[in-house]
Amino acid sequence: MTDPLADIRRDFERVAPEVVAGAATFASSILADVAGRRGALDGRIGALAPTMRACGPAFTVEVRPGDNLMIHAAMAMARPGDVLVIDGKADRSAALMGAIMLTACKRLGFAGVVLDASHRDTEELLELGFPVWSVGANPNGPTKNVPGRINHPVSCGGVTIHPGDLVVADADGVVVVEREKAKSLLPLADKKVADERKRIADITGGGAIRPGWLEGALRIAGVLKEGERL
Repeated sequence: MTDPLADIRRDFERVAPEVVAGAATFASSILADVAGRRGALDGRIGALAPTMRACGPAFTVEVRPGDNLMIHAAMAMARPGDVLVIDGKADRSAALMGAIMLTACKRLGFAGVVLDASHRDTEELLELGFPVWSVGANPNGPTKNVPGRINHPVSCGGVTIHPGDLVVADADGVVVVEREKAKSLLPLADKKVADERKRIADITGGGAIRPGWLEGALRIAGVLKEGERL
């Protein structure tokens, strides 16, 4: 007989707190770029409000569509600072979380919730201000009957996410970076920010608007012949 408790992992290694603190200073787009344009969840998963930001280790949950039993279990297990990452199979037929559960998440000190499924109580959640990303709203409530998995790898927004991975989310969406890789990306992110600020300063200061690499890229792509110019 299969032991259902085997589907609950209580211990795993989280991305280091100092890495989380460093990553929290960067936009999701910066980290996506320096991670090789990988790790960004599908754009169907969006922030409830553009001012919302979250950064922390992933606490992963897999549920059956329309059932939130294991989310309640996960809330009893997660630590302050964790981001609940919930594989709800992109289901839009019922909300898996609403004002009651997300008020509890805020009280418990979680960094945010990423929900590949629907939420409800939108007006209350906007007033609450707790960071939530979801596929949209649905007034239907969920069932609480079906087992699932906690802190196993999940697929959320088309990206494989392991417990303890780094999650960075903002108005642009959600990016996940492998725990083992996250620290090495921070210096690259610093350089990326500096380069982008310099480029914007050049443009606003009257410098060249056209990027210097454009014509070379067009030649490589076969759009311009050798010697041709825009």
